[in-house]
Amino acid sequence: MPTARSGPPTSRGSRAGRERRPVVSATSPVRLWLMAARPRTLPAAVAPVLVGTATAATDESLRVGAFLAALLGALFIQVGTNLSNDYSDARRGADTEDRLGPVRVTAGGLVPPQRVLVATYVTFGLAALCGVYLVAVSGVELLIVGVLSIAAGVLYTGGPRPYGYEGLGEVFVFLFFGVAAVAGSAFAQLEAWPWEAFAFAVPVGLLAAAILVVNNVRDLETDRRAGKRTLAVRLGRDRARRLYAGMVYGAFAFMVLMALAYSPWVLLTLALVPAAAPVVRTVRTHADGPSLNEALARTGLVQLAFCVVLSAAILLA
Repeated sequence: MPTARSGPPTSRGSRAGRERRPVVSATSPVRLWLMAARPRTLPAAVAPVLVGTATAATDESLRVGAFLAALLGALFIQVGTNLSNDYSDARRGADTEDRLGPVRVTAGGLVPPQRVLVATYVTFGLAALCGVYLVAVSGVELLIVGVLSIAAGVLYTGGPRPYGYEGLGEVFVFLFFGVAAVAGSAFAQLEAWPWEAFAFAVPVGLLAAAILVVNNVRDLETDRRAGKRTLAVRLGRDRARRLYAGMVYGAFAFMVLMALAYSPWVLLTLALVPAAAPVVRTVRTHADGPSLNEALARTGLVQLAFCVVLSAAILLA
């Protein structure tokens, strides 16, 4: 953890940080790396690959190798982005002791910064290997998608002008964990860009971006003090909460349009609205860390369930 102030702690945040330090320090190495990987965000990587593959599988038999490479590549890019974010935010002073989210391993002094950086390189390297296979079996177009996706992961909080510090994180999540991931997964199967993949990328991208909105609503105060001007900081808490609700419910509303343009089967996704509504209510009415951490995890599960049901509906159509 960062060096403590001299004298007795003067705030509840400082006391909480001091009390939890020995508990976290005793955590096993495996647990530490799981903390750094942030498994609660991983549904955002899995979900679009399922939808993109289902869209393509309606026209051709499934390429199992391409599906697995796309799935693993997406997971490695997500984990690499999380590790890069952990390292870069610590260097910029954005992860402080009083943040409401889970402990970050770099800022918390749990893993040396250089080791986190090496792990970031290794993870993105594994993603690149998956990309090499996809390029070999599907086409060079996926090389462009892969390079841009890795660059977006690094530059989110890294580089000279991190876009995550300028309120553009949700835009890039929509583009890369929505459009690029769904359409790219479809291309890996078909070697073509079906319009359905781009259409279904809209609700997938909205739900992926909603995960980041919860994260940034939770960290709004500490981000503001650190000069990290996320979209939640720019909008303010109330408008960011409304944005989150609009993204979640907008994803379901889009399915009504797709029922008209594609197939009524996609309306099966509306069965998940009762599961999403309590999460929206939590984000709207709570500002404490535990509640919003739980809302973040549940948003990821809603997105994953939405995409599983949507994939099944596409196959039934």
